[in-house]
Amino acid sequence: MVFKSINPFSQEVIAVHEVLTDAQLNRKLQLSERAFKEWKNTSFQERADKMQNLARILRENKEKLGLLITNEMGKIVSESIAEVEKSAGNCDFYAENAEQMLKEEYYDTPFKSLSVYDPMGVVFAIMPWNYPFWQVLRYAAPTIMSGNVTLLKHAPNVIGCAKAIENAFLEAGFPKGVFQQITIDIPQVESVIASDIICGVTLTGSEKAGSSVASLAGKYIKKSVMELGGSDAFIVLHDADLEKAATVATQSRMLNAGQACICAKRFIVTEKVADEFGVLFAQKIQSLQQGNPLQQGINMGPLARLDLAEKLEHQLEQSLQQGAKLILGGERENCNFQPTLIDFVTVDSVAFQEETFGPLATVIRAKDENDAVTIANNHRYGLASSIWTKDLENAFQLARKMEAGNVFVNSLVRSDSRVPFGGIKKSGYGRELGTVGIKEFMNMKSLIIE
Repeated sequence: MVFKSINPFSQEVIAVHEVLTDAQLNRKLQLSERAFKEWKNTSFQERADKMQNLARILRENKEKLGLLITNEMGKIVSESIAEVEKSAGNCDFYAENAEQMLKEEYYDTPFKSLSVYDPMGVVFAIMPWNYPFWQVLRYAAPTIMSGNVTLLKHAPNVIGCAKAIENAFLEAGFPKGVFQQITIDIPQVESVIASDIICGVTLTGSEKAGSSVASLAGKYIKKSVMELGGSDAFIVLHDADLEKAATVATQSRMLNAGQACICAKRFIVTEKVADEFGVLFAQKIQSLQQGNPLQQGINMGPLARLDLAEKLEHQLEQSLQQGAKLILGGERENCNFQPTLIDFVTVDSVAFQEETFGPLATVIRAKDENDAVTIANNHRYGLASSIWTKDLENAFQLARKMEAGNVFVNSLVRSDSRVPFGGIKKSGYGRELGTVGIKEFMNMKSLIIE
């Protein structure tokens, strides 16, 4: 069996990758086990030196790697290069901070008591195609800096990216087995999770994939972290800077052709400014140019796969049948989906209830700020959200009422190496990044000495 890498814009097959046999997969598992026994005993300085080598290699090759990302999943080249740069920055961050983050913690007791953090072993990662470098390095840098090793199952359409990342780890001086990509099919996933060699599972992906993998992790009693779907609320209050809000709204919805869990998807606007915001939003979306991601002047490439474009088209058609009004866009040719805006969306609409993974922006009108928060929370997802207002004290109070793992005020929702990131409800559990993220796959061992 093989996986094919297909250029989303041209539909050309650019690479073919053979799926591992069960025997080959078993050998990689065993290599990970051997690698962990050595790697866990290395010093933070040794790990940091190699991790900084990796960051340097990524930066030196960012144009070549960016082109690979674009050819495999379709985002414009400038976004691909920026993704490689951000990944390199995450490597540097954990190289510089992991030791401090994992220092011993002492407690106020009459006897000596403390907690130490020990690496657990081999972490199995299942990662998506939409940010094929960032999603991997986001988990891999802290996992490996903490003394663990990892096996990566990447999405079938970005296996070239997975292989390039593994090669970069080896070039940086990491021992074989510390980071391995494994080209496996879905039926092989359970055998990996079931293996005694695996200590934990981390997944970024759809709600459906998370439910399946979390069930398997529970079945075999393995720690898991799930970063799943999102339908982020973007709340615009009557006193917001509408020009800035519309600019960031366009960026948030249309970045990566709208293919991100943390893209704003539900634009909840108070009635007083809904018309004015809608006009500004439409103007900014209309200025975008969709097309060949390798071409100068193009702001948005194609969607990553034909089935994704067809699904988004179906969601749009259903939403219009349910009463939403098409403001602009809506055209599709193969994977090329024009930036689209619909207004007067209700909470019963498909565009509200489901995650729309592509350049479809939906405006929902709220009576006031309390109604806006109620509408935002009326969803099974709770990944991130943003609030736009000039009253920062009120924004803080409203942010505390939001049912989400992350709330941004007057800012683009984004992940940052220093700040824990993750969701609630059907958006998953556990955290990545920050001090909390690096501890997810550590054994917090309490020591009591009298």
